[in-house]
Amino acid sequence: MCAHNPPCPTAEAPDREAARSLAHRPGQGWRSLLCNGVLFADIGKLLPDGRIVAPLRSLNTARAAA
Repeated sequence: MCAHNPPCPTAEAPDREAARSLAHRPGQGWRSLLCNGVLFADIGKLLPDGRIVAPLRSLNTARAAA
C-alpha cells in the first residue's frame, strides 16, 4: 500500500504509527489516515482488516476519574 522509499511500517508492525499521514479530518470523527491503512479515530486505531486497537489510557486519567 505504501509507495514511500524506504517503505513505511505495515499496519501489522509494532511501529505502525510511524507511517506517513495521508489525510487529517478531525471534524469527521477521525484524526488521521496513514499510508499503511491505519485510521486514527476517537475510539483508537482502526486497522485495515477491521480490528480495533484501543487507545492507551494514562493511569493519571483513571485516578482522576475515580
